[in-house]
Order: sequence, then C-alpha cells, then structure tokens
Amino acid sequence: MTVPAQAPRPRRAVLALGSNLGDRRQNLQGAVDGLSAAPGLGFRAVSPVYETRPVGGPSQPDYLNAVIAVETTLPARAILDRAHRAEDALGRVREVRWGPRTLDVDLIVVGDEISDSPELTLPHPRAHERAFVLAPWRDIEPDAEIPGRGRIADLLVGIGLDGVRRAASSELRPPA
Repeated sequence: MTVPAQAPRPRRAVLALGSNLGDRRQNLQGAVDGLSAAPGLGFRAVSPVYETRPVGGPSQPDYLNAVIAVETTLPARAILDRAHRAEDALGRVREVRWGPRTLDVDLIVVGDEISDSPELTLPHPRAHERAFVLAPWRDIEPDAEIPGRGRIADLLVGIGLDGVRRAASSELRPPA
C-alpha cells in the first residue's frame, strides 16, 4: 500500500530589501510588487521604510530599507532565486562587494530552517547585527526570533539604532 506524500507545510519567510541608487522608494515598491506576484509566495506584511547609512563597502549614498514577510511552501533556494530575479528586473549589477545598488534582496529566515551551504546560509549570517533589518522587521513582527540568535527586539536593543531612522512618507503599498 502506497502512502500519499504530504504536502509541505507553509512557513513564514522574511526578506530584507534595500536600495541606494535611482528612485530608491520605487525600487523597493518594485521588489514588493514583483515578489508578491511570484507564485508560491503569499504576502503577509510589509514594513515601513527606513533610511540608513551604508554598512561596509565603498563610500556610497544612504539606503532605503524595508522588510517583507511571506507565507510559502517553496524551498529556500527557490525563494532566493526569486529574490535574485527581482534584483535583476530592477537593474542590479554585482560589480563591487557591498557596493551601491538599485536593489538588494536578502533572504533572512525561512521558518526555523538552518542551512550553511555555500549557496545559501540561513538564517542570514549578519541579520542579527544589522539594525536596518531588525528595526523594520520588528515593526511587522515584534515577537519574531532569528533561530539560534534570539528575539529581534532584544537583538535590536543590543546594537541600537545608530544610522537608522524611519523615513518620512515611509509606506510601501501592499499588493492588491
């Protein structure tokens, strides 16, 4: 007797968005629109936008950052591939590590999955150190945790908000 395979259970995934070239706000909105339209990613929430000083890399303009939460049954690698397609659609060029960009989409967590493969590290290896990820994430999921690191609210208290502030007119449109 064959036992039918169970459908994968939906998991929450969190993606961080950043832009410091071109129309930064519109680039973030383009990422929200593109990712929410992708099959298999059910939109849950989009954070307010934050303006942040760059961390690492060459001298460059300030970023606008936001975080989105989605519900999905997709494998983490498929989510990352969609994030890369969203970057490509908005003209992302990968010339300088941590350099300026039209759009950067980082996969922060997928459920409680932990991965240390060369293609994808989960949770994101520096998210727990980045106020530009933690502050907007806290706005949409105040009790969220990074597996193996702790509550994002506690992590944010530990690192502070230096160089990170909520942007004026900071709302992105959620998908229709």
